[in-house]
Amino acid sequence: MPVFAYRGLSAAGRAVGGVIDADSARSARGKLREQGIFPTDLNQSAAAPATRVASVRRFLRRRVPAAELALVTRQLATLLGAGLPLVDALGTLADQIHRPMLRAIFSQVRERVREGAALADALAMHGHVFSSLYVNMVRAGETAGALEVVLGRLADYSESQAEFVNKVRGALTYPIIMLIVAAGIVTFLMAYVVPQITGVFAQTAQALPASTQALLWISNTMSEYWLLLVAAAVGLPVAFAAALRTATGREIYDRWLLRAPYIGPMVIKVVSARMARTLATLLSSGVQLLTALDAVKLLVANRTLAREIENTRDGIREGHGMANTLGRSGLFPPLLIEMIRVGERSGELEPMLERAADAYEREVASSLAQMTTFLEPMMTVLMAGIIVFMILAVLTPIFQLNQLAQ
Repeated sequence: MPVFAYRGLSAAGRAVGGVIDADSARSARGKLREQGIFPTDLNQSAAAPATRVASVRRFLRRRVPAAELALVTRQLATLLGAGLPLVDALGTLADQIHRPMLRAIFSQVRERVREGAALADALAMHGHVFSSLYVNMVRAGETAGALEVVLGRLADYSESQAEFVNKVRGALTYPIIMLIVAAGIVTFLMAYVVPQITGVFAQTAQALPASTQALLWISNTMSEYWLLLVAAAVGLPVAFAAALRTATGREIYDRWLLRAPYIGPMVIKVVSARMARTLATLLSSGVQLLTALDAVKLLVANRTLAREIENTRDGIREGHGMANTLGRSGLFPPLLIEMIRVGERSGELEPMLERAADAYEREVASSLAQMTTFLEPMMTVLMAGIIVFMILAVLTPIFQLNQLAQ
């Protein structure tokens, strides 16, 4: 069905805009008038070329920041809590959204709901924006008749996850920038500055120190084979990314990542925190445990851990406890297993999962802070060592020439 982007005036005379599904432009205008909207412009027509339709679809498939989606979710929960019908709340929300792509998506969702579709089904049509977790929670809220409560919990979850991801990115940004800048400076010195300074040494018959010979070899290699080095610097990451797209390559990388010193335990803690937080949010919203585990598995990028979560789901279906099944893998932390076991025995699984998520998020934040504190001086010392080596490699033969001249 074609998608029509429209602009018009509401019954109150306010300018509105959005998108609407209809078989034809005439049908689109009729639908808009039924909603009390008088269209002044329709940007799409039923006879539009396929390329234009494809461009609209690509526009609707762009990513939405998690923080912005959390804000929109909270606004929808507030509107529903104020007593507005769902269709009216979606319309009001679409009018308030500033991002054109997100406004278009919620306009389409409103149209689906107005035509009789469930909100969860309407959201599921935009899987690039609304994850399976999001859709399952909304579906559970609709079934239980507590949609505004579930949307509030979903907004809390989205905000906490966005904050957690921002902490991780913030901790890693500075060391990565320092590494890139340091590599650029060293490359510039080796490729352009050092050859000009040390060129005079090649004209002398004096035996050069080992450090100077090493520096000249590195500089000459970078000057002569710079095109090959650039190709390797670009080609190796591309080849690595291509290998990760294959099932075998991804499996090997995920297993290696979990076994890597310091990185492996960090990855497991991050996954444990996200898994515990997601499970707690889903279960407290009325989602069944097996369905919740399906959603959690889709959120875990590491295939080794995702497979263990799937095995846990299969074990629960066979009648085994979650803690025992999850503990057989030997990958997840003992604290998480014990807290799940206590939650299963006491009937308070959701609060125990929340506590486990809080604990591991604090551990990850602390570990990242320690890593950043360690990396900054280490990189400074490494840069200082490289510069000192270059200075000594250049100055030592100069001092030797001065002594011979005297």
